[in-house]
Amino acid sequence: MRYTTLLITTLLAGIVHAQNIVSIDVPYVPTPEPVVEKMLEMARVGPDDVIYDLGSGDGRIVIAAAKKYGARGIGVEIDPQMISEARDNARAAGVAHRVEFREGNLFEMDFKDATVVTLYLQRPLNLRLRPKLLRELKPGTRIVSHSFDMGDWAPQETARVEGHNIYYWVVPESPPESR
Repeated sequence: MRYTTLLITTLLAGIVHAQNIVSIDVPYVPTPEPVVEKMLEMARVGPDDVIYDLGSGDGRIVIAAAKKYGARGIGVEIDPQMISEARDNARAAGVAHRVEFREGNLFEMDFKDATVVTLYLQRPLNLRLRPKLLRELKPGTRIVSHSFDMGDWAPQETARVEGHNIYYWVVPESPPESR
């Protein structure tokens, strides 16, 4: 009986540990404001845009898009504490009516209505996410990534701001071949 209890406890601890690993794929590191500004400029964000920030942290990208360009913004974040902070930040910025924050896994989230997608994820996550982006986003959707590229999918534009790389792509009519 004691052995069975120990085995079940060990298995449950392993499952909890595995779930925690999935939830912390990317640590929260805020995007500097000059990088946010350049990302939105490169994406040519306007009032008709719906911008999704995947791994939105404190909400600064969608808040800036709503405040400066009048866009609608949706932040996708796995950490409920960051979502709470982002909602507070949106209220303080006076754009809570233009933005929302959703808790969820990027790979399970529906963001088909995006016209712009922003990312500050690590390269392995960008590479895992790339097929979903190309499969689900409409041709012409703009994607901007802070610091990390998409492997062999060459960006249409790059920039460097305060030592940070920024990459810009447009979803094509037919997806690029992966090598």
